[in-house]
Amino acid sequence: MDATAPESYAVESEDVEYRRYGDKALLARLYRPVGAAGPLPAIVEIHGGAWTMGDRLNNAAICTAIAAAGALALSLDFRMPPEAGYPASIADINFGIRWLKSRAKELGSRSELVGALATSSGGHQLMLTALKPRDPRYAALPLAGAPQIDARLAYVVLGWPVVDPLARYRMAQAKGIERFLVAHRAYFADEAAMSEGNPQKVLERGEPVELPPLLILQGTTDDNLTPDMADRFAAAYAKRGGTVTLEKFPGEPHTFITQNPASAASQRALQLAASFICRQAR
Repeated sequence: MDATAPESYAVESEDVEYRRYGDKALLARLYRPVGAAGPLPAIVEIHGGAWTMGDRLNNAAICTAIAAAGALALSLDFRMPPEAGYPASIADINFGIRWLKSRAKELGSRSELVGALATSSGGHQLMLTALKPRDPRYAALPLAGAPQIDARLAYVVLGWPVVDPLARYRMAQAKGIERFLVAHRAYFADEAAMSEGNPQKVLERGEPVELPPLLILQGTTDDNLTPDMADRFAAAYAKRGGTVTLEKFPGEPHTFITQNPASAASQRALQLAASFICRQAR
């Protein structure tokens, strides 16, 4: 996997069913680098959308670039309001991680090479299960045939993550951003849940956690988050003993990569992510 040449492989993709609820299939988009020699690093990708919108195609540009650099990428659909709120989506994500790990060998990877990437509210959901992969609520869905596999991750990449949803909720209250308030209430129901299911506070409360190597990509003009959210999380992560790199992109807004994948900032961010995934997977 050569992060300096992120388009060195052609990419093929297909939709797969990774879980079913009655007559509803949860789909994932699997991206593969054509001709890349294994074992390959592999990521589970979690989209944003204020917990209430979007699907597995939201970050297609990111996943295509990561696959073109020589990694597998599996982008998940998961349950969202009004169908289900916290913590149902995190249980789906935890299951999806275990699903990919159970199939890593047949896909040309290994279970110990599986990491994850997420953006915005997806960063919140992914980070909770990354920190607490064995939490009984998050690991509640049994994986048939592979009960021994857990959702621990080898590494994590976060783009503009909502890692303190309570702080974001209070920012939205202060600024009168109704769409954020509606989304928070639909997913969390109340502030108590925003505090309990909160990666920042999980670290600050000293709860037992896993701390996979972490890369955070953050624009400096992101008005969807409090200005210090990424800095506070990186500091708390390091204080707990985790290895974390926070890369800032001057003048870039929320979702800058998906807004303009070809920009210099986006290309730099994608190369950093590919390089990080490659390095952690060796």
